[in-house]
Amino acid sequence: MYHVLHEGRRLGPFDRRTIVGMRVKKALASKDVLLGADGSQTTVGALVRQGQEPEAAFGPTTQNGGLTASSSYSVIQGIHSAWLLEVEGKGLPIPAFKGEVEVRVQTKVLRIAGRYREALSWKEDRVKFPLQDIAHARLRGTIVDLWIRASGSSGKAQRVSLDLLKPEAAGELVEGLPYTAPYPGSEPLAGRTGGGSGVHPMMWAAAVGAVVVIATLLVWALTRR
Repeated sequence: MYHVLHEGRRLGPFDRRTIVGMRVKKALASKDVLLGADGSQTTVGALVRQGQEPEAAFGPTTQNGGLTASSSYSVIQGIHSAWLLEVEGKGLPIPAFKGEVEVRVQTKVLRIAGRYREALSWKEDRVKFPLQDIAHARLRGTIVDLWIRASGSSGKAQRVSLDLLKPEAAGELVEGLPYTAPYPGSEPLAGRTGGGSGVHPMMWAAAVGAVVVIATLLVWALTRR
């Protein structure tokens, strides 16, 4: 059982399943703090990620392929609204989704579901990418570009571009991809600590500029003396 610390108040207590359900419905954010019965603190995001069941988590499904209520709590680690902007390269067949799509980060797959037009009717479909096949990601404001390896193929990775509508949601999506590295030449992914110095290029530029200014002032002071 956990209490939710919110604006100086303690709400609850709630069990893990209730907290995960509140996170899925966006009543709680991943960074919200939880207080355990033993006085320990954790975050909603950490609690959602821990204690996942490996295979049984995928449990029974409904007739249309959706998850039942009991299995969804143990599978879903994040859920977002987005727009599918572009698909480039060969890989899994992706319908030409129109309008808003639902993006779910689950224990083993990234699931994209939405509606698409076929002839004169609308249909619903979904596509699932194994998390281990999502090799690279790039953040561009609200846009997330994903490079996905084609299973059993050594060819060019398939690129999928999604607009998450909010920069915070885009950062949260890539944080939930455990096997994904920044696309070569792009900025570090949100919440990740890369190798080396880990310093943002703009920080280096600011530091170099400060050194130049200080050196110029020293030279001016010496010449005046």
